[in-house]
This record gives sequence, structure tokens and C-alpha cells, in this order.
Amino acid sequence: MTYRLVLVLLAVAILPSLAVLRDQSIAVTGQLKCGKAPAARVRVKLWDDDEGPDPDDLLDQGYTDADGKFSLSGGTAELTPIDPVFKVYHDCDDSIKPGHRKVRFILPQSYITNDRVPKKTFNIGVINLETIFAKESREMLLSRMMRHPNFDRYHSLESEMDTWIDQ
Repeated sequence: MTYRLVLVLLAVAILPSLAVLRDQSIAVTGQLKCGKAPAARVRVKLWDDDEGPDPDDLLDQGYTDADGKFSLSGGTAELTPIDPVFKVYHDCDDSIKPGHRKVRFILPQSYITNDRVPKKTFNIGVINLETIFAKESREMLLSRMMRHPNFDRYHSLESEMDTWIDQ
């Protein structure tokens, strides 16, 4: 009986705060180059960069296509406006250094939609990754396998092996 009372009291305390959360979303598109060549298979991520104890939210992620083009969109429910950040993890002009160069771009608040689906898309344009960005850092955890010319073949084999192992 006491257990149920505690659950009811918790629900009464928590439910009003959930009503204050609002859905917010954003979309970004563009093209990445390494010099004159398209930056193909470059890892890109869209984040809500939160301050304080609230952890950052990964909104979407993917890789550039053969032409270096990408399109990401995503959203989350937050009490305050989201702080969208577009991150690029690449090896352009990086020789044999371990890990990837990591660049982040803060996206304009004016492209945030107060809904689950973004109504506007921010076109970040064409970015040449040969540029040395002021606050660039390194990401050591990503695999260089994505740059391999046979990545699609390896990826499909890996998926088949995972299916076989799970059985």
C-alpha cells in the first residue's frame, strides 16, 4: 500500500514538469571538400550541446556521400531552447596522425523548429576541410575503416557475421 502511495506521489510531482518540455528540431545540409576533391565518407553529427548536468543529446549522425554531401536532421524535448552544434570528424590534410580532426560549428537559433520535424533547413554551404579551424580538436575513437575503398563490402560482411553470431 505504501509503495503505491509513493508511486502516485512521484507521478503527481513529475508529470507537471514533463508538460513544460517542448519538442524542438533542426536540420542541416551542405558539402565537405578536401581541397578540390569531395570529402567522401566523412563522419558528421548533429548535437544539442547542453550546459550543466544535462548530458548532450545526439540528434542525428551519418557520413558524407561520394560527392561529400550530407543532410542531417533531428530533435529532442527540452525545457530550454536547444543549442544545435554540427560536428565533423575527418582526416583531410592529416597525414598519419592518430585519430581524426574534429571541427564544430554552432548553428543559428533561427533554424530551430518548435516541433518534432524541422520546417527549415540550414544550408552550411561548401566547407573546405583543408582549413585549420581555430578551436579544432582531435577525436581518437573513430575508425579509419570508413575511408577504406572497400568499406561497403566490409560493412555488409560485418552485418552478415553479426546476424550469424546472434543466431
